[in-house]
Parts: sequence; C-alpha cells; structure tokens
Amino acid sequence: MKLKSIFSNSFGILLSRITGLGRNTLLAMVLGASGYSDMFFVAFKLANMFRRIFAEGAFTQAFMPSFVNAKQKGVFATAIFLRFMLFIVAMSLVVTIFPEIVTKLLAWNWDADKIAQTAPFTAINFWYLDLIFMVTFMGTLLQYREHFITTAMSTALLNISMISALLLFMHSDPKTVIYALSFSVLIGGLLQVLTHIYALKRFNMLRLLMGGWKYRNKKDVSEENKKFTKLFVPSVWGNSAPQFASYLDTFLASFLITGSISYLFYANLLFQLPLGLIAIATASALFPSISKALSRGDEKEAYSNLAKAFWLLAFLLGISAIGGIIFAEPIVWLLFEYGKFTPTMTHDTANVLAMYMVGLLPYGFAKLFSMFLYASHRHTKAAKIATIALVVNMIFSLILMQTMGAMGLALAGSIGGWTLFILTIKEVGFGRLIEILKDKKLIYLLLTLIACGILFWFLNGVFVGWIR
Repeated sequence: MKLKSIFSNSFGILLSRITGLGRNTLLAMVLGASGYSDMFFVAFKLANMFRRIFAEGAFTQAFMPSFVNAKQKGVFATAIFLRFMLFIVAMSLVVTIFPEIVTKLLAWNWDADKIAQTAPFTAINFWYLDLIFMVTFMGTLLQYREHFITTAMSTALLNISMISALLLFMHSDPKTVIYALSFSVLIGGLLQVLTHIYALKRFNMLRLLMGGWKYRNKKDVSEENKKFTKLFVPSVWGNSAPQFASYLDTFLASFLITGSISYLFYANLLFQLPLGLIAIATASALFPSISKALSRGDEKEAYSNLAKAFWLLAFLLGISAIGGIIFAEPIVWLLFEYGKFTPTMTHDTANVLAMYMVGLLPYGFAKLFSMFLYASHRHTKAAKIATIALVVNMIFSLILMQTMGAMGLALAGSIGGWTLFILTIKEVGFGRLIEILKDKKLIYLLLTLIACGILFWFLNGVFVGWIR
C-alpha cells in the first residue's frame, strides 16, 4: 500500500474540504437555510450530479483500466476526449436553451415563479460540467503517473473563487449573491483546468496528447474504443445510482418544509468530509496500482493492499462516525450558526448529519471493495449492486420522510449504504473479508471505538451545556 500517495491525496482533499467548509460557513451566514439558498443548491446540483456520474465516477473507472491496456495511449486518450467533449458541450447547450424545464425536474413541487427565478442560475452553473470534465480527464492521466495532489487540491480553487464572490457581494441582495456565486463557479473551474495543464506539462504528458492529435487513426483505436464503451456504459449505470439517490433527496425534500434541501446539503457536506478525506483518497490512490497489478495477474499484491487499506479505513472512519453522531450539534453550531443561520437550523441540520453518519463506514468500505470490481472489469456487476442499493434507498426514503422529514431521507441513504456494502462484499467474496478480520487488529478496533464513544459522550455533554 503506497502511503505516500494516500497521504498526498488526503492532504490535497483536506485543503479542498477546509476551504469548502469555509465557503459553506460563509454561504450559511449570507443566505442561511432559506428559499434563496435552496435556489442556488438546486441550480448547482444538476452540474454537480452529472460531474460525478460522467466525469469523476464513470469516466475514471472505465478509462483507467482501458488506458493501462491501450497500445497507442495518446491516440486512445485523444479519441475519448473528443467524443466526450462534443457530448457534454451539446448537453450544456440544451440546458442553456431549456433551463426552466430542467430546473422543474430538480424541484418538481416548486411554483412557476420560483422555477423561473432559479432557471438562469441552472443554465450558468451547468457549464461547470464542461470545465470539470477537462479536469477529470487530465487528472486521470496524472493518476496513471501516480500523481494525485494536483487534482485533490484543485477543488480549493473553486472554493476560493466562491469565497471571493461571497465576500465581495455579501451585502448585496440575495439574487445578486446567487448570480455572483454562479459565475464564480465557472471562474473556479477555469482555474482548475489551467492548473492541470501546467501539471501535465511538468510530467511531459502534453506530448502524449499532441501525438494523439497528430497521429489519430481509426484502426488504432476502434477495438480499444469498443472495450472502453463496454466498461463505460455500466459505469454510468452504476455511478448514476448514488447520484440519482441524491437527486431523489432534493426532489422529495422540496415537498417538505422550507429549508429541508439546505439541511440535507449542509449535513451531506460534513458527511463527505471524512468520506472524501479517508475513503475516497485511499481508494483513488490505490486504483492505478491495483489496475496494474490485476492487469499483470498479481492478485496477491492487490489483495495485500486491500487488507492494509481496510484497517486504515476501519479505525479512521469508525472514530469519525462515532464523533459525527455524538458531536453533530456542536459541529454544526461551530461551523454554520452565524448571521441568518439560526439555532433551530443548527438543531435540524445536526439531526440530519447524525443520520448520514450511520452510513459512513459502509459507504467507505463499499468504495474500497468496489475498486476491485472496476479494476477487474466487473463494471456490470458493480452497476447491478448499485441499482439494488438505490431501490432500497428509494423505498425507505418514501417511508421514513413521512414521520422523520429530512432526517428520514438521510437515514434512508445510510440504509442504502449498508446494502451497497453487503452486496459488494458478497461479489468480492465474503472469504476475503473473513480473512482480513482474522487479525488481532479487530480487538484493538473494538476497544478503540468503545473508548472513543465514552469519551465523546462525556465531552459532548459538557460542550452542549456550555453553548446552550
């Protein structure tokens, strides 16, 4: 297990998440959890959803194994880039021409006036997808060279751009603030693109792409394109499942009390912090080496890395989950309760956060184990598992929202996470998990989590009594 790659990736993600928390703390102070914040989150959500489906998720999982095996890497990479850019630009044009129809799909229960107000922001924000695809494409090439920190840290540029917009326009009317935020998203995306171009130049990989432009030949890439498509289609299917679940949360929350969309947004951001910093950083850092190991038939090395990564995630995510559940209210109070973000909003957001944290461990483990499915070209199986987890999530969302509101939607997501983990383990092999658990580290893990639970419970009682 390459700890240097994991830690450099984690450091980059940490910087991005810290600036992200700063951005959202300022956003909460300026807009609170109101109808206006709901408008921005809905407008930004569509671009964010497609970004995770096509750019960060499905593309990377299908492209990396194909790129590893490609004979003419520059030709293959350039052909794939052209195909995707044309498609994404076409999508962006459609959203720009019909923004109200697209916005309605995201917030079905909103009235016509609120849809009309939100539509221009949806059109602006969606162009971020074009920029972030370029970032993801170049970032995947850098991952092949096992360089992760540029991509991990680049999100900080987006956050800094949005923070700058908030500071400059925080005293303006809410609509002006949302316009400023929307354009700052595009500026941040452009900065990310430029940073990746510079990193590719440092690794002399621009020459690879230039060769692909110059020597493109259909015969060189037709077979590799077919293999890529066979992997990419189920990857889209699999990665669409969690993103559709996120869309479903937004859709269902629009039927709940005002602010519910924002409660889910703020709580999910906090949930994503340990998930990204620990689980996603680890899985992303290991994915290239795992793909290479399985490509040359070295399963022993691949599964040895899996075991080491499992225990790293178990300790760090376990402590984070317990801390997130127990300290939910103090965390939200500390980060968001300023300006228009009231104590009631803190309480409601904290309850949603606690429900999300129930699913932190299973989502983290599922991310780790699913890496083996994608590296071994079992994309279709991973997609089927994700679909089953989505159906479970949908069923529990409809049931739990009736009595628990936004909390119920978050808890349903956690239940879906446990389903995803169990089914992924079943496909990889329960024997692999049992073999990993036959280690004295399991006893140390249980003792550590129990001790942390007791300590956190005591400290929370002291802290809540102090702040209230």
